[in-house]
Amino acid sequence: MMSIKLGILILHGIGNQDETYADDFMKALRSHFAKNIASLHPAPGSQVEMVPIYWGSVFNEREDELWAKVNKQKTLNYSFLRQFVIRFFGDAIAYQPSPVSFPHLNPNYERVHEAVASGMHKLREKTGDLSPLTVVSHSLGTVIASNYFYDLQYLQEKIPDAIKQLKSDNPLENGETLANFYTLGTPMPLWTLRYNDFDKPIEVPSPQLKKHFPYLSGEWINYYDQDDVIAFPLKSLNEVYNRSVKKDIEVSSGNIFTSWSPFSHIFYFKTDKIIKEIALSLSEQWKKVNGIS
Repeated sequence: MMSIKLGILILHGIGNQDETYADDFMKALRSHFAKNIASLHPAPGSQVEMVPIYWGSVFNEREDELWAKVNKQKTLNYSFLRQFVIRFFGDAIAYQPSPVSFPHLNPNYERVHEAVASGMHKLREKTGDLSPLTVVSHSLGTVIASNYFYDLQYLQEKIPDAIKQLKSDNPLENGETLANFYTLGTPMPLWTLRYNDFDKPIEVPSPQLKKHFPYLSGEWINYYDQDDVIAFPLKSLNEVYNRSVKKDIEVSSGNIFTSWSPFSHIFYFKTDKIIKEIALSLSEQWKKVNGIS
């Protein structure tokens, strides 16, 4: 049975991540998606291809070195919290590009985006050139994903050559098939402070999506936990964000020991409500692109 697959790109957030960070999330998402279309395809789980982006390697080693230097005497209080601060602010500060110096002089920005470009290329090899694209991102990963697609949508001619060399010229890798953007625990509003009116967000779905899939509607859903001090709603930022983001949805992330605290920030990829809702939306979109009512 020939069919159009869906492509999913996943970006992690802050913390000392490794390359297995999305394994459980991908397994659960594929399982729920497969159940939703089980009667419509002989191998339903094969209809989604997922690629997790591991960008943490750009910063992890240097942040470990920094912690070792500042904690040589091993006398600093709140050791766990201090390491959390280094991971969050270290990643954010090291990644941050200058809004007035594009093309970016910050090599970290380019190295992170090279990881994204490589992941997009790998995903295209799995799905083909023309596949509806979904991005699921967490924490600082939401900012990275937003910046990457912002560059594709508004600054295409200024994308650094090193990134261009990692991508091919096709609808998926050019961001034309971006259909869905799911932001989990996003600190994105903090980044908008660089601009006078909180700037403008990326367009979701991509302006070119209708050219490839005329009957497909995408969505930007933002999930946040009230107890997560890093996560914020987005629709209230300004009218452009209000139009771009379909919903801000409050969830309870974590378990009985963490869901009531700021540590809820690290459990979005394990939150059943998020996984089931994304799987349901994807299964409905798969039906539309494959002409199944």
